[in-house]
Amino acid sequence: MHIRHRHLKPITKLGVTYVFLSIGISLAATIWSVYLNSFLNNISLVGFLTSLFTVIEVFAYLILIPLIEKTNKAKMFIVSLVFFAISYLLLSVYSNIYVVIILGILIAIFSSLRVTLAGLVVRDNTEDDSVSKSEGVIYALLNSAWFVGPLIAGYLAKVYGFSSVFFFAAVFVLMSIFVFNFFRIKDNRKTKNLDKHIFRVVIEFFKNRERTLTYILTLSVSFWWTFIYVYMPIYIVDKGYGALLLGFFLAGVSVPLIFCDYISGKIANKRGFKKLFFVGFISLGTLAISCFFISNIYVVSGLLILASVSVSMIEPTSEAYFLDIIEEDERDKYYSIYTTSVNVGSLVGSLPAAALLLFLPFNSLFLYFGIPMIVLAFLALSIKDSYELDRKKVRSRSKRK
Repeated sequence: MHIRHRHLKPITKLGVTYVFLSIGISLAATIWSVYLNSFLNNISLVGFLTSLFTVIEVFAYLILIPLIEKTNKAKMFIVSLVFFAISYLLLSVYSNIYVVIILGILIAIFSSLRVTLAGLVVRDNTEDDSVSKSEGVIYALLNSAWFVGPLIAGYLAKVYGFSSVFFFAAVFVLMSIFVFNFFRIKDNRKTKNLDKHIFRVVIEFFKNRERTLTYILTLSVSFWWTFIYVYMPIYIVDKGYGALLLGFFLAGVSVPLIFCDYISGKIANKRGFKKLFFVGFISLGTLAISCFFISNIYVVSGLLILASVSVSMIEPTSEAYFLDIIEEDERDKYYSIYTTSVNVGSLVGSLPAAALLLFLPFNSLFLYFGIPMIVLAFLALSIKDSYELDRKKVRSRSKRK
């Protein structure tokens, strides 16, 4: 059946592209911490090494701002994906810890490009009054990929080993490049006035209260995912449950997101963001703290999977809120800084947690990752709410006039 892709909406084309890309990335992410632990044999060392990669990625975000501003977003996005594919292919061939660290650094650098450019391409192909709904669609599709990826990775790792996982990760990334080109997705927008003084831009960013609050709320998501994707995999494997169960657990984590991300986007579009953030954070913190008192790994896994419903209220909507409160001419310079929240959240998640595990048992992490969510729930109540639907009505009235 011939698909007339010219009639597809840009957000649909991007969604299809990102599905293939996310399957590839999720394949590698599923086994990454377990793979590192196979060399280091120490969960704390894995946390410290992961923190090193995160620090490098944060600096890459800031240093690459002028490059992102002056280049064709779509073409540079493809370049970042090519380097991802090459890195994964090399990881499928070489199993030396020094090679792994070098490739980990390169992946960290190009991750900063990929994440920033992916977000900007979505925003540039979305109407101003539909950002939250578009983000909901994209995140629902991404989490569908993150459901499939861990299942494939768990099976491949168990039957064929880690090398096969990285090989297929590269294949899916290459497929995403093909789809991106096939749909002829474009984003030629460039910034006229480049910001060469990066640290001055950073200071300007955080002088604004709303941008700072959104930054803090957003970093909480990657803070949480660090626990799920770095520490829980090693915990599950160390308990003797194997890569296959790990795949099922990480796939299960994505299921609530698949069904709830789009719904959360629609709610935010109609009713605003504030209450959604509050409910998401308070429930996430409660579920995490509850796990501290439970020793049965199946019950813990079930609660963590249920916690993804809470995450769905925060993840797509926090980015939509940020894109909603900044002006178009601020988008390139501020979005790169905003996306460092992902890495700062990962760093706050991985580094102190690694230090805690030197002295305390694993279940202490449930408190470390749960209590801050309760605090953030009340912080979220201080944001200025935003109603995209109201602006859509205003725009419709102005068109009729």
